[in-house]
Amino acid sequence: MARIHSHRKGKSHSTRPTSKRTPTWLTYSTDEIVTQIVKMAKNGLTPSEIGLKLRDEFNIPLVKPVLGKSILEILEENGLKPSLPEDLDRLLKKAKRLQEHLKAHKSDRKNVRSLELIEAKIHRLSKYYKSIGFLPGDWKYSAVVAQLM
Repeated sequence: MARIHSHRKGKSHSTRPTSKRTPTWLTYSTDEIVTQIVKMAKNGLTPSEIGLKLRDEFNIPLVKPVLGKSILEILEENGLKPSLPEDLDRLLKKAKRLQEHLKAHKSDRKNVRSLELIEAKIHRLSKYYKSIGFLPGDWKYSAVVAQLM
């Protein structure tokens, strides 16, 4: 699959386990896994970081086959659901960093274009999350690119 705003292909990544069944060598009970997930979320980790930590430190390849629920569903049940989706939150932080850069370097036209592309992604994602009900309908991102010109 190609990247959305460039002529490159996507980056390589690790492959998911082929089997969707619970591994036979797993020594943790479901309650222990849930308590670890809640504990990590209270420490401020995002759902993807929790999944990586479970995979690397606790040898749990996937949570969904073991528990029947995703990490985000477990966090919802325990009242720890993030206010913004993780991908949208990262894009907002990236746009904020770029805005700070452009305040210091006003003639950096290449990064003005980068900010336009990031804001387009933010608008597309927010439209999707509003349509599925993850974001409230009145949530709005204010564009900064218009102020720069």
